[in-house]
Amino acid sequence: MYQNDVQQSVSVLKNGGVILYPTDTVWGIGCDATHAPAIERIYAIKRRASQQSLLTLALDTEMLQNHVSTVPDVALQLLASACRPVSIIYPDAKNLPQNLVADDGSIGIRLPGDPFCRELIRAFGKPVVSTSANISGTPAPGMFDDICDEIRRAVDYIVRWRQDDRRPAEASSVIKVERDNTFRIIRK
Repeated sequence: MYQNDVQQSVSVLKNGGVILYPTDTVWGIGCDATHAPAIERIYAIKRRASQQSLLTLALDTEMLQNHVSTVPDVALQLLASACRPVSIIYPDAKNLPQNLVADDGSIGIRLPGDPFCRELIRAFGKPVVSTSANISGTPAPGMFDDICDEIRRAVDYIVRWRQDDRRPAEASSVIKVERDNTFRIIRK
């Protein structure tokens, strides 16, 4: 089904490369979330200021806990009750390069439900950067056909899985949680 895409993607990620892939939301540009030079390359591809942190996908709460010092209880409650993909900004990122982490030390992480993303992360064994496959300031691609040629040419591997899917996707909701279990909705 998508096993070849997973194998090819993992090979590219392990070599510090950048992939273009479908997520549980919009198409994304991804790399090894622990590899600073690959992250820097994504900023360049998107023409995005490095002060704007990037989102990361993790497989499960165990992987999540390897990359944030604190997982407030409210975050687990939000994840359990979410009806659609939700990205949570956690305080106190750890074991991640500084160019991935926000100035306040936080990191946005989503636990995807998409089977391709889950298999990719499981096979890779580490979190994967996931930022929308667009030039900063332009609309996020709702489907593969919406991705500009400049982005397609800039990556090392383009996943074939779901390229023909014509259902427009939506970005995740984004919620920032604090150590004291308070939270704020950034994007619905």
